[in-house]
Amino acid sequence: MSNDTTNPEIPATMRAISQDAHGGPEVLHLVEKEVPAPGLGEVLVRVRAAGVNPTDYKHRSGRRFLGDPPYVLGWDVSGVVVAVGIGVTLYRPGDEVFGMLPYAYGAGSHAEYVTGPTRAFAPKPSSLDHVHAAAVPLAALTAWQALVDTADLKAGQKVLVHAAAGGVGHFAVQIAKARGARVVGTASARKHDFVKGLGADEVVDYTSQDFTEAVSDADAVLETVSPDNALRSLDSLKPGGIVVSILPTGTDRLASEAHKRGLRGAEMVVEHDQAGMRAVGALVDAGALRPEIAGVFPLEKAADAHREGETGRVQGKLVLSVSED
Repeated sequence: MSNDTTNPEIPATMRAISQDAHGGPEVLHLVEKEVPAPGLGEVLVRVRAAGVNPTDYKHRSGRRFLGDPPYVLGWDVSGVVVAVGIGVTLYRPGDEVFGMLPYAYGAGSHAEYVTGPTRAFAPKPSSLDHVHAAAVPLAALTAWQALVDTADLKAGQKVLVHAAAGGVGHFAVQIAKARGARVVGTASARKHDFVKGLGADEVVDYTSQDFTEAVSDADAVLETVSPDNALRSLDSLKPGGIVVSILPTGTDRLASEAHKRGLRGAEMVVEHDQAGMRAVGALVDAGALRPEIAGVFPLEKAADAHREGETGRVQGKLVLSVSED
């Protein structure tokens, strides 16, 4: 089955948030675009909600990988399959799915419809509505791929999670606890109760305490703050430990410095990953993982979501509510 534009349930055009230039949130505006058709191995999803992530702000301002606009941002999506392309066997119209579009070049979920490869999606957790499901994919996949796939975190090990109240951090704390690890998070004092409520065993106030003095025997560190912080985090590891940074620099600086000390350093970029999405979804439905919603904005208020995100005060995730039915 392919996208049949004569199908009255699939309109010819859709609303989307686009930009014609790099800049501040004010460059974002609502446009009408043609509804895309699913290609080979793709599905067309009616977007019910879409997550907003720091990478959206960075791409909007021109500090990332998409090149020159115009383009539609957004990688997180939760919605309903409305059409499938040739060769698709996993889903059919009516299936509720959530997922992360291929990063970085598959952006486009800040719209009423989006296409993506079938295996970028997984069944939506039955315990979540679309707004909460849309908050999960990119941030939770990043945490999963960093801690599970890269660091191979095991029960009984100790992990330091930087910015533990943030989008990636608050999922990382929960994923690490679900794997039986001892978790130390960094956060400002006003967020300590929230981070402890996620399961953290200890929280370090980075504004008043040097985390390298508070933590010196970690098996793994998840670095989400800056490349310089990643290098400092090497001081918090025990011999053989690993720092995983989700802020790749394109250099071997972290890996080289770690190797000199008998440690490991890795820089990673999140990838779309159906197995990871299914694992994350299983944790959600088991009650071991929950997204914290910091704010919900209608699609046309995407610029306001960006402004809120760039305050640096967000606890959890921001989401765009796109459609109700």
